[in-house]
Amino acid sequence: MTDNDRPDERFTLASERTFLAWMRSSLALLAGGLAMIHLVPEFSTGWVRTTLGLILIGLAAAAALVGLRRWSQVEKALRDGAPMPPPHELRLFAVAVTVVALGAGLASVVAVL
Repeated sequence: MTDNDRPDERFTLASERTFLAWMRSSLALLAGGLAMIHLVPEFSTGWVRTTLGLILIGLAAAAALVGLRRWSQVEKALRDGAPMPPPHELRLFAVAVTVVALGAGLASVVAVL
């Protein structure tokens, strides 16, 4: 690659920071899932707690994979001078996290009643 063909380093570094944010989110979801299963025995019933914990752990794995895929797509677009990839999986991920949050809120309310 010549200097004229290389993407601006600022964009490459911004893409890497975004990837690392996905990794931090993945670690936070993993910690939350493990905590839900092992550290909060008074939260709702056992099967609800385990289900929510496993869903959070699954979202942690999904966040890592989505982040890696997105980073790869953005890097390729930067190298090729192509348009940025559409954010389809980002919307899906946001909806999944929202559903889990609503489920946890509902389980909290039901446990109190």
